[in-house]
Order: sequence, then C-alpha cells, then structure tokens
Amino acid sequence: MEDWTIKGLKVFGFKGFVKISDLIKDYTQIPNERGVYLVLKSEAIVSFLVRGSGGYFKHEDPNVSVEILLQKWIETSSVIYIGQAGGIRKEKWSDSTLRKRLKTYINFGQSKAVAHKGGRYIWQIANNQNLIICWKVLPDKISDPSKVESDLIKKFKALHNQYPFANLKG
Repeated sequence: MEDWTIKGLKVFGFKGFVKISDLIKDYTQIPNERGVYLVLKSEAIVSFLVRGSGGYFKHEDPNVSVEILLQKWIETSSVIYIGQAGGIRKEKWSDSTLRKRLKTYINFGQSKAVAHKGGRYIWQIANNQNLIICWKVLPDKISDPSKVESDLIKKFKALHNQYPFANLKG
C-alpha cells in the first residue's frame, strides 16, 4: 500500500470512515467479522491532554507525558493507529470481530476498565471523539488479520521511519 490518504485507503478496500462519536451511537455500523482497522485524525491541528479518557485496566495509568506524545506524533500522516480483530493468537483463530474489538477500544476510551491498552495514546488527544475509524473485512479465515496488521505497520514504518502514533510496537 502506497497511498495512505482516505482515497487510497478506499481503493485498498477500507470502508466505514465514521467518527468515534457516531460509532458510540450505533455500533451495528461496524461489521461483525474479522479484519483490520485504522484510526485517522480528523483535524489538521491537534492538542494533547495531560490526562486522557483511557480506562485504568488492572489499575494501570494509561496516560503518558505530553512530551512523549509530541515525540510520537507524525504531522504528515492521517493514520494514527492500526489495529486488528480476529487474528491468529497462540496458533488459534481468535473469535473477536471488528465490532467487538472496536467496541472494547472505544469503551476503554470512555474510561472503562476493559482490556484494550493498545492504541491508548489516542485517548490523550483533545476531541478524540472526532477521530475517524475505517476498517477492512478479512472474512472466512483466508487472511490472518494479525498478519495484515503487521504488514500494514511495516509499510507505514518504511514510509515514515516510525510506527503510527498510537502503535507502540510492530
């Protein structure tokens, strides 16, 4: 994948492009299938919060310093997080779906103590409810979403010399 714009993502098969605030009102917009998803910034200028809205799962503070957020931020990229649902874990297919995984992710961002620390930096972005989520369905166990996620992160890193803003590892 070479074109990380919304137009390029659509050509690559991504769908949705829905604000988090709209998904909260209706999670049924999200397919109940395996796949990969992206979080995109919706505003040209962002500011960071010292205390974000991420949940304290297992009593761990999900927040980091604003300095760390500024170091990780990539001004030229609209993609700020790459995630997956339903991939192979410990040699078995996960039964997670895009809908389940994204609902958990968004619940974490609403200060709920649920298991989705990955991508937690987005919850320290002011106006994080305006961020956009898109997804690509990978049905029928043909493609492993965790492999597709890893490949997308590698391609992103090759282009930007670092992981997406909220991805802490590849």
